[in-house]
Amino acid sequence: MWLSLGIIFSLGILIPGKFSLKLQYDRDQVLHIVPETIQQVHHLQLLCSTFMLDLWKPLLPEDIRAGEDLHIRVPAPLVQEVKESLAQHMISHRVLIPDVQKLVDQSMPREKSSHREVSGGYVYTEYHPMEEIYQWMTQIQKNNSELVTQHILGKTFENRTMYYLQISQPSNKTKKIIWMDCGIHAREWISPAFCQWFVKEILQNYKTDPKISRFLQNLDFYVLPVLNIDGYIYSWEKDRLWRKSRSPYENGTCYGTDLNRNFNSSWGSVGVSFNCSSDVFCGSGPESEPETRAVAQFIRNKKSDILCYLTIHSYGQLILTPYGSTTTPPSNNEELMQVAKEAAAALTGKYGTSYKVGSTALILYSNSGSSRDWAHTIGIPLSYTFELRDTGTHGFVLPTDQIQPTCEETMLAVTTIIDYVDKKYFTNGDVVLTSSSLGLSLCLSIVLTWSAF
Repeated sequence: MWLSLGIIFSLGILIPGKFSLKLQYDRDQVLHIVPETIQQVHHLQLLCSTFMLDLWKPLLPEDIRAGEDLHIRVPAPLVQEVKESLAQHMISHRVLIPDVQKLVDQSMPREKSSHREVSGGYVYTEYHPMEEIYQWMTQIQKNNSELVTQHILGKTFENRTMYYLQISQPSNKTKKIIWMDCGIHAREWISPAFCQWFVKEILQNYKTDPKISRFLQNLDFYVLPVLNIDGYIYSWEKDRLWRKSRSPYENGTCYGTDLNRNFNSSWGSVGVSFNCSSDVFCGSGPESEPETRAVAQFIRNKKSDILCYLTIHSYGQLILTPYGSTTTPPSNNEELMQVAKEAAAALTGKYGTSYKVGSTALILYSNSGSSRDWAHTIGIPLSYTFELRDTGTHGFVLPTDQIQPTCEETMLAVTTIIDYVDKKYFTNGDVVLTSSSLGLSLCLSIVLTWSAF
């Protein structure tokens, strides 16, 4: 009974639409639970596995821990039964989201883009489907041709073009690179919204803001607004809560790989699933997915010039440092932590939003194959994951009225990191290689050379 109901309802309800079936989450609830005992943990693990419940935090039943937050989406037909089961085992809960679909509907734009243009042009305080983001990229380049170029990074599984924007002030100086990608997980819509906001802010302010002007004298910004394009489109057209890519596995019986478990950094070792139906399916091998491969090949080719790798996610209000697969800190951990703490403090200064800082394995959960860890292991010294708002009140479905404050505060954190990079590596416009960065590069070279054997 439990198992059959779980299979039927865990994915939501299918409602016929004009062109296709679209998943609906009417009266689905997201519950917040903090298990107190190991017995409660075991029951919750059984409950989640039996009902095939949608874990939002953590992502795997085995990562449920006593004393730590658990966020689970419960399909409407199972809500009463799940709550009764919790009560029987003396497990208290509170409802974070009483109706997931209502939240989804509120975050959708009311009109098509042609009706949503304002006098200033593009609306940065709404979420945009991929078609509009493509158009935005083209327009941004046209309007800022002296600074912005649009380049092809690769192709997705469904043969869509992956573009990145290069923001670069013409110069004869040696320039280094800040990399930023957004939208590796489809449902995290605030992430691509921030990448677009970041580009807007740089272009609007570089002539009048001395700090941004200084950045562009020494640094180029490479911005990939949506990494997981196929998944992002699927989250708009079919399933708002879709996370993965869209490549088929097992003869099309399941779809998608978690692209942030698909990089070649301790791949497949921890915090992943080899079941292709799982949200954290790590693929058939490291870089098995075309999207991962496109990013990795590009970063490898540019790694000697990339000083900082930023990848933007949601949710949790965290700045995460390497590593996810081990609690052993990286050699420049003190630097990574200090810069992240300064960034978090700058962010908090805007609206009081509190962020935690630390390695993924220590303050979130263990995982492997992440882009952040991989970037650090190949020699990029400063590599961070941002988990943007919030801490669970809305989760992956952050309302549009939070786009602007989220982006404003995140901009302060990101520019704090960039400012550190600029001041560390450049003095009077010249690249400075510090002993610590040389030491890190040397250590990584030795490790990578040794591991090759």
